[in-house]
Amino acid sequence: MAEVTVGAARTDEYMPMLQGKRVALFSNHTGMVGPKHTLDLMLEGGVDVRKLFSPEHGFRGTADAGEHVSTSTDPVSGLPIVSLYDGKRKDVDPAAVRDIDVIVVDIQDVGLRYYTYYCTMIDLMNAAARQGKQVMVLDRPNPNGMYVDGPILDMKYKSGVGKLPIPVVHGLTLGELAGMALGEGWLENGAKVDLTVIPCLGYGHQTRYELPIAPSPNLRDMKSIYLYPSTRYFEATPVSLGRGTDMAFTVYGHPLMRNRSFEFTPRSIPGAKNPPELDKLCHGVDLRNLSDDEIIAKGINLEYLIDAYNDLNGQLDKDFFRNFFELLIGRGDIRGMIENGKSADEIKATWASDVEAFKKQRKPYLLYNE
Repeated sequence: MAEVTVGAARTDEYMPMLQGKRVALFSNHTGMVGPKHTLDLMLEGGVDVRKLFSPEHGFRGTADAGEHVSTSTDPVSGLPIVSLYDGKRKDVDPAAVRDIDVIVVDIQDVGLRYYTYYCTMIDLMNAAARQGKQVMVLDRPNPNGMYVDGPILDMKYKSGVGKLPIPVVHGLTLGELAGMALGEGWLENGAKVDLTVIPCLGYGHQTRYELPIAPSPNLRDMKSIYLYPSTRYFEATPVSLGRGTDMAFTVYGHPLMRNRSFEFTPRSIPGAKNPPELDKLCHGVDLRNLSDDEIIAKGINLEYLIDAYNDLNGQLDKDFFRNFFELLIGRGDIRGMIENGKSADEIKATWASDVEAFKKQRKPYLLYNE
């Protein structure tokens, strides 16, 4: 693994900028520098941290996807934790930002338009812009930063799982994405905010960065993170993608799928208390034997979704796709293509121009070599 220095480790760079300022830290369990949390580094460095902001899954990263995360106190530091994810996305409470000067962002993202940590960062940038506060991003690598793939979000499908007109796999770090959102006028009403990014050292977009800590309860390993751009769509269907097992996002199956040698049974476990097809034997496909190189080279691979659709279509007493599918894929015509028998490659060809346009559009905001 390449030796990468994350932004949070560069204390000599950012600690002096934070002295004498009232700071709020947006982070979670991934905000680590070696064995220490960035919060502890800041407190040891004499930074006046007033409060913590927590995302989906909470400050310590243990809540289920979409689960209500309550506002509480951090048992280690005694600081108040303000939850920005209470199961229903809404604007950041203006009072939460009023009594601070700087919002510091230090959180490990996985580089997908439907992975919600960047949405919370944008909410915080909007809140900061409204009140004239500063934002500082301590950057971290994007483990899916090697490529760009997927359609650009049609903003009529803007939601809690898609906030910006970017492809599913945007290839940017949070620091780059913050700069792009600011530069492209994507903050509300084109607002401006005082933004500082502390870049990583020793990182480029082709760096295969292995996450030292799982970013959320169901992305347990690099295989799941690499497959996530292809398997998340099952959440908009009756098919299990392995939530309730230790294989989430790396397998798929359903009790009615036919002629499959692989089987699994979702159980109630921490991070997936009530998974789809709970306690039912699912027949399906194990993707864990694919090499990382194969997965990354394919990018978004709709073959898995098409396979399950072809198997289950006509067997179910309900529609295969739910409306959540459009929110995830970001366009209204892909469902119809699958239903009409188009291949994964034919569908991918329809967003090739989006990918090229986005690569050009993002170029001025890149902090690292492509």
